[in-house]
Order: sequence, then structure tokens, then C-alpha cells
Amino acid sequence: MLDGKTILVTGGTGSFGQKLTETLLKRFKPRKIIIFSRDEQKHFSMAQKFPESQHECLRYFIGDVRDKARLELAFRDVDYVVHAAAMKHVPLAEYNPIECVKTNILGAQNIIEVATAAGVKRVIALSTDKACNPINLYGATKLASDKLFISANNYARAIYSVVRYGNVIGSNGSVIPYFLRIRNNKVFPITDQRMTRFWLSLQESVDFVISRLIEMQGGELFVPKIPSMRITDLAAAIDPDAKLDVIGIRPGEKLHETLISVDDARDTWDMKDHYVVVSRSVNKSPPAGARQVAEDFNYSSDANDQWISADQMRSTIFNELIPQLKASGELIAP
Repeated sequence: MLDGKTILVTGGTGSFGQKLTETLLKRFKPRKIIIFSRDEQKHFSMAQKFPESQHECLRYFIGDVRDKARLELAFRDVDYVVHAAAMKHVPLAEYNPIECVKTNILGAQNIIEVATAAGVKRVIALSTDKACNPINLYGATKLASDKLFISANNYARAIYSVVRYGNVIGSNGSVIPYFLRIRNNKVFPITDQRMTRFWLSLQESVDFVISRLIEMQGGELFVPKIPSMRITDLAAAIDPDAKLDVIGIRPGEKLHETLISVDDARDTWDMKDHYVVVSRSVNKSPPAGARQVAEDFNYSSDANDQWISADQMRSTIFNELIPQLKASGELIAP
């Protein structure tokens, strides 16, 4: 389905965008892959990894989702959009709230309006577990973004859906690369020993998005079934001998994360390997072959039935992640 298509990726120079690009180049024969990002240094670095001389379908397009005129240029003759651009650091968003609003909410509306005018066929937007019952500004802006994309199905020619998942192992700015950089200190700062989070690999997140992009009908919020891990086990996976310095929960941070709240249960359907939350405002029927979850269903990281052990995470980090980070220059550590 993706062969011969033009696919634009906002935030395309980030961890997800680069892995998505790599996967699309391996599995499909797209007409074009447009990398849309405002960071010129990341564009330069990504072009060294994926040179246009070897991949004629690639286009590196500097731009910001806040800039509607620039989006209009980038979206010409685009078939599908994967929207991964976001301001996502929780403490920075708390301190710079309007900047987060401009990128995550106004940027989302720009994409909807431009995609509709340009005749884009499908738009799939990446969300976060923090958008479910949000207590921080980042989560609140992503919830608003999710609502914008779902609601766009009521009036736009394109179809819009959202993918929501948890923490990605090794993504830029996340806790695992940070712990790896400071592990020689033998002290890991953690916010609370009870804390849990959902985790999935970068490749798993890319595979899930590609699958949902192909099958989406418009108006769905897709949630993968992924395991949880305690922050203490994560620290032990990187260095079991390191001490833990409990620094307290940061502003806007949760003890546990939720991907689907009990209030969403009435609209949630079990698809075996993932869930689909169907919007009533879009008047969508239940997905074929789906089973509705129980009325009291709640998909949270502390009440999950899948867990990652310290040994499992250690294998992933040292056998897969560290070689990747060193090869990309994202990690300089012993």
C-alpha cells in the first residue's frame, strides 16, 4: 500500500522519524519520503546517514509545524502524513507553556488545515500516555491535539487517526540514555521508587504506526499492548550496583502512567495485540472482530499484566541499544 506513495514525516529527524525512514526504505518503494523538521543540524546529520545520492526518494525539508505557509509548500502532492513533531519535555513545557501550546496544539491544527487543502489522503498523529488524564501541560496539549485530529474526520476530506503509546527505549532525551551517560558516577537520581512506566522499543513503535497507517479508517485512537517496568528495575538493568538518589517527583510528573482510562472503557475495543478507542463523535462502528472491554477497564502501568524484568531490559540495552547509540554518535560512554 505504501509503494509509490509520497509520505511526509513531521519531526522526521528525531529518533522515531529516523527509524521510520530506515524501515520504509527497507520494506517499501515509496515515491518520496519528505523529512520535515526545524532542526538544521539534525537534518545535516540524518543526511549523512541516509544520503540522497543513495536514496533518491528522500527529501530534506526544513520547516516548523507552526509555520502554515511552509507546511503548504511541503504538503504538495503528499499522500500520507505521519505527525511526530512535538515539544515533549515535561519540565520545559511547564516553564515555557505557550511554546508548548504553539507547537502541539496550533501546529496540529495547521497540519489538519493544510492537509485538507492539499488533498492528503491519510494523517496519523503520534500521541503519548501523558495525554490520558493529563496533569502536566505537555499531556494536556497532546490531549487537545488528539481531539483535533479525531474531530477533523467530521469535516475534512483526509482521514485522521491517532496512535498513543508509552516510553520508547533509547529515544532522544529519555531516561535510559541519560543513565548510560552518568553510570560511571554510580548514582542514579530517580523521582520515586514506586514509579512505573510503559515501555516499547523504537522498532516496535515504528512497526505499530506503519500497521495502523495501512489499516486506519479514520477517527480511531490506537493503543498497543506493551509491558511495564519499575524505575528501580530500570536502574538495576543499567547498573545493579549503583545507588539510587530519590529526588522527588518533578512538576507535572505522575507516579504511574495510563494509556486508557476507565472513562474511555465504554468506547474501547480489544483487538488482541492492541486496543482501539472509537470516537462517538465521528460515528464509527466497532472494528471488525473486536471485543469490547469491561466497563471498569483501566490500562495503567502499575496494573499491567505484562512486565519487563531487569535482566530482559539489560539484554536489550547492552546488546541492541548501546551499539546503535554509539554508531549514531548519540552516546559517548564506556
